[in-house]
Amino acid sequence: MIKLSSFNILSINIDSCVVGKTSTQVIFVVVGEAQNRNMVNELNVEDVEYSEPVSPTAQYFNSSVLSICILAVLDTEIPIDDSQALGLLKDVFLPISPRFSSLMVEDENGVKHWKKVEVKLEDHVNIPNFPSGLSPQSYDNHLSNYLSKIAMEQLPHNRPLWNIHIIKYPTRNAAGNLIFKLHHSLGDGYSLMAALLSCLQRADNPSVPLTFPSLTSAPNPNLSVRGTSIFRNIPKVLRSAFNTVSDFGWSLMKSSYVEDDISLIRSGNPGVEFKPVVISTMTFSLDDIKQIKTKLRVTINDVITGIIFLGTRLYMQEGRNKLNNKHSTALVLLNTRAIREYKSVKEMHKPCAEKVWGNQFAFLHVSMPELTSLESLNPLDFVWKAQKLIQRQRNSGAIFLTARLLEWFRKFRGPEATAKYIYSTIKNSSMALSNIIGPVEQMALANHPIKSLYFMMVGGPESLTITMVSYMGKLRVAFKTEKGFIDPEKLKSSIQNAFEMMLKAAQDIA
Repeated sequence: MIKLSSFNILSINIDSCVVGKTSTQVIFVVVGEAQNRNMVNELNVEDVEYSEPVSPTAQYFNSSVLSICILAVLDTEIPIDDSQALGLLKDVFLPISPRFSSLMVEDENGVKHWKKVEVKLEDHVNIPNFPSGLSPQSYDNHLSNYLSKIAMEQLPHNRPLWNIHIIKYPTRNAAGNLIFKLHHSLGDGYSLMAALLSCLQRADNPSVPLTFPSLTSAPNPNLSVRGTSIFRNIPKVLRSAFNTVSDFGWSLMKSSYVEDDISLIRSGNPGVEFKPVVISTMTFSLDDIKQIKTKLRVTINDVITGIIFLGTRLYMQEGRNKLNNKHSTALVLLNTRAIREYKSVKEMHKPCAEKVWGNQFAFLHVSMPELTSLESLNPLDFVWKAQKLIQRQRNSGAIFLTARLLEWFRKFRGPEATAKYIYSTIKNSSMALSNIIGPVEQMALANHPIKSLYFMMVGGPESLTITMVSYMGKLRVAFKTEKGFIDPEKLKSSIQNAFEMMLKAAQDIA
């Protein structure tokens, strides 16, 4: 059975996943390595030693219906000197993983695998030219437009699926920006964060390793089984069986037939993945979030997701006096690795150890809590409901069943049919949520101190995606919104309002 990590502060897992008013439905699990679309007919692939089979997951995420990429943005404190770029890519970036210099090819038997090729680094580095002499606010707009542009572009399949973009213009947040675009088939957030950390060092002392927030969970006296008889455990077993059947059955319906309501966060338009997007961000203090966590005796993820859900519901109200509780769900990414910290890239690729590189995560389909009253709204209710449903999720084995379902799809209907099933799952939901944990100390890349960072998944058929990453005591929240449909500034304002309401309510607790 798949082991679920009890995880870190910001990597959603079974102990700290997002929950809502109704039960959490597990949609599917994807576990495996990476892969790329077959373009072998147009390639001159050299015979080299490295060759590895492509996992099913990688085929799903780079298929005829799905092509998901990850944008990772580093904000630098000083202007970027790009003279070292090619040398760093050759000596530091490429050695991180063989996939960064490989293509996915198909042999005469139709079996897909990774094949190493010669990488022309110049083809992967992009340095755009913006008008000179503009204000930082104007360069903010240029950066936003550029992010939208590269988010919509497909990576060429006749070379390894990654690009780097160097922005040498000062915005209000940074003196420059370094943007990595990597195909999701290369790995998930955990793998790519580990790869990123392999390129970076502590800014204050490069010889000392980076550290991460302590991995603590909220106290839960109900979990103790000391002195409990077997008869008292029978109701728990029955609840677990009921939750498993209920979650698995609902997930099948949700992925196949039942769509979320059309709302202010879900357009339902066909081909949403091909429409322009806007990428924007906001920042919270982790100390403030921890203050709420301590008062409520919950996890940090409970607080964060409560804020996101409450803020989204407030945005969906849009000044209406009557409650607007459209049925909306979120797909939440869940790390399934049975580890509690980042591994080095070398450890991740050890053949004798449990492989942790690649795509190893699940999607949880979570119903968003509803507003019960505008006049007597208690913002903390969103957190309490989250904590309650986390306990339910611990008792459900639907993740295991859905993993088996996907494997059945792949064996009997093929990876393309499985990819269509996953596409339908994403399309039928209202938004996607993902987060990862970042280091406590400031990082530097080639003596360029990193002021902040964020990431975004692009290419999916949803109108709204929200990602979060912790770094240096801050939580950077990024939004990908369907351009012309969702107002990102109003959405961020609603989420800021939800945060302030929740912080004040927590401070009022004696």
